[in-house]
Amino acid sequence: MEDDPSVMWEISVSFKEFLTMKVCPPRWKGYDLYLFSDGETAFYVGQSHCAYERVWNHIYAGVKGHSIVGRFCLANWPRSARFTVGLLNSRSPRFDRVAHNLDAAERMLIEELTPCFNISLNSTPLPLPEGYIPPNQPIRNLWHFGRMLREAGYVRRGIEEDMEW
Repeated sequence: MEDDPSVMWEISVSFKEFLTMKVCPPRWKGYDLYLFSDGETAFYVGQSHCAYERVWNHIYAGVKGHSIVGRFCLANWPRSARFTVGLLNSRSPRFDRVAHNLDAAERMLIEELTPCFNISLNSTPLPLPEGYIPPNQPIRNLWHFGRMLREAGYVRRGIEEDMEW
């Protein structure tokens, strides 16, 4: 597959910025892999035909305790506001060696990054870095899911300096 300079094969946004995006930008619909990290440690890698929607599914499922990575992001709010959400395209030249197969591309990322919460396909998951609240602990910093969305929205309105990230 040829490397097309006009195509963005991957993007990264902060978790707080992602939370302000209520609708999937049209250019993002082609991303089918996603990654949660703090810039140093990968927490989770996953795949979906629309990675944007799947990330939101994790966030909403975290509220109910049905997604370990969603729950982890909520339990660590506001610290998780600085996490990174990476969206990748399995058709990227980066995945030439796995013939752009989505399952193989996900497996390749898991093997390379050894994320904390990917148990399948991951023989050596990274330990959770010190200082983070494990996802099975009660959520103390988040009184209401809407509050988290509202706080993330301050980014868009330019009053982020009022928040204690």
